[in-house]
Amino acid sequence: MPSASGAADRSTGTTPQLPVIAVVGPTGTGKTALGVAIARAVDGEVVNADALQFYRGMDIGTAKATVQERQGVPHHLLDIMEVSEEASVAAFQEQARRCFAEIRERGRVPVLVGGSGLYVRAALDRIEFPGTDPEVRRRLEAELREHGPGALRERLKQVDPASEARVADDRRLIRALEVYEVTGRPFTAFMPSRTYVEPTVQIALDLDRADLYRRLEQRVHRMVTAGLEQEVRELIPRGLREGGTASRALGYGQFLAVVDKTMTQEEAIEATVIATRRFAKRQLTWFRGDPRVTWLDATDPLLEKHALEVIRDHAVAD
Repeated sequence: MPSASGAADRSTGTTPQLPVIAVVGPTGTGKTALGVAIARAVDGEVVNADALQFYRGMDIGTAKATVQERQGVPHHLLDIMEVSEEASVAAFQEQARRCFAEIRERGRVPVLVGGSGLYVRAALDRIEFPGTDPEVRRRLEAELREHGPGALRERLKQVDPASEARVADDRRLIRALEVYEVTGRPFTAFMPSRTYVEPTVQIALDLDRADLYRRLEQRVHRMVTAGLEQEVRELIPRGLREGGTASRALGYGQFLAVVDKTMTQEEAIEATVIATRRFAKRQLTWFRGDPRVTWLDATDPLLEKHALEVIRDHAVAD
């Protein structure tokens, strides 16, 4: 594996530059540890792409890397929002790419780590995010409450039949109509292509499904033992209930119910395990749909070595 800056190519005299490195895949597979190991090996800095790790105080339930687990590697885009705020993919795209540029300016390598699929693609791919208009959205939501989705769906069918065929719920229906009214373009015009903004290598960690589910169940129990319920209680005065994203996060919604005495702790644990398994399954589907991703066995004792070999093979002439 080349050094941090890359070993000189003896045939050309050029120095290979390492691409942006992304460590992706389902929750519970060991992305955090591999991301840190890679960053240490290539003189890199980690950029977080887990949307729930943006939130201050959401540490136990998001498996956020501790200072010790970061092993001195700089981490970016952790703890940048309050739990009452809403995460924005468009804002993240700008922040992540700014981080990449600043890391490159320091002569280091950006290492994106996370399993939030759309956020990963926002950082890496050529994607344009249409604007929003709160007034338009409120009007459309009022129409939905008063008349139901039928008329709105028919309107969308007239202006954007491809989106109308795809939208599966009222939230997406409202968003597609909002985009058309704000931009004059169909929502489908903003669908991304699989084109990197700059040279990138994506590495995903794979596990046997039964092993993955076993790991996830064990992790939920560890989180509870570590104080997940207390973390939820401490976040309530900071706006956890009001945060549309944070309050629905895995474990947090379930343990809000424990606080409210509408669930027992045992029921919350079971519900969290089930929800986490479903989430991991959706992540697998998302990342397996991207042919550019290189999958590695998460249990491989030589995982770091093999990951670095993949990265080396993607190095480009500087």
